[in-house]
Amino acid sequence: MPKRENTWLLDFSRNVFSQTGEDGVIAKILELLPERDKWCVEFGAWDGCHFSNTCNLVENAGYSAVLIEPNREKYRELQARVSRRAGVVTLNRFVGFSAPDNLDTILRDTPTPRDFDLLSIDIDGNDYHAWESTTEYRPKVVCIEFNPTIPTEVEYVQPADQKVSRGASLLSLVRLGETKGYSLVCVLPFNALFVRKEDFPRFGIENNDPRILRKDLTGITYLFSGFDGSVMLSGYGKLPWHNVPYNEKKIQQLPRLFRKYPDDFSPMVRRLFELYRRWFVR
Repeated sequence: MPKRENTWLLDFSRNVFSQTGEDGVIAKILELLPERDKWCVEFGAWDGCHFSNTCNLVENAGYSAVLIEPNREKYRELQARVSRRAGVVTLNRFVGFSAPDNLDTILRDTPTPRDFDLLSIDIDGNDYHAWESTTEYRPKVVCIEFNPTIPTEVEYVQPADQKVSRGASLLSLVRLGETKGYSLVCVLPFNALFVRKEDFPRFGIENNDPRILRKDLTGITYLFSGFDGSVMLSGYGKLPWHNVPYNEKKIQQLPRLFRKYPDDFSPMVRRLFELYRRWFVR
């Protein structure tokens, strides 16, 4: 395939049920694969259609699916929606990252092919660990949520804890994908899309560095400090899921008296600062 613009897949962004263009991009990726079995798996399936990355395949492309949702209320909605649809398996399960509850264990009791077409992971926290622990199945395409507030060049993975909901950075997921034999092909505002390395040449992407493929940086807030010790913020400026703005005044680490360049401290302020560091800085 001739080389294209590295981000050319973004041109196919389209929502039928998805949130930020996943439906169109996934369809294009699948179109370029040499073989497809028309099976998909999604966990964090919600009600089966709300911001779903697989519903379009099930509803409009004849796909079979395993849809996994841990929330009982949402699972009831999921069942009601797809209960009469042939080829769709619904499970009310938590997908974890240990042998008793990881995706490998859960899928063994389903007819899912080992190299099914699409895996969509959206569990608002332990996405990294859930993918890392999946070793028996090797889907052709992986769509996985990253934390969009983390700058692209930062590696971060939350603790492997079901009670924690922080997520992972895009770069950490890229590094994980490399260890599992996957290459990044597209980055949407919340999701990264990977294909198996043997299929990557089909996409004509010359450079898949996440700093190139990621175009939407609107959710990032940067923190930095001045020579005087002031802490400053720039960028999005709030907690996006809670809609609470950051307060720059509340995150200052130094009392106003000490917010000046240290060489400009008077002898008295310097002595006070040393006492402050000794007794109040931990």
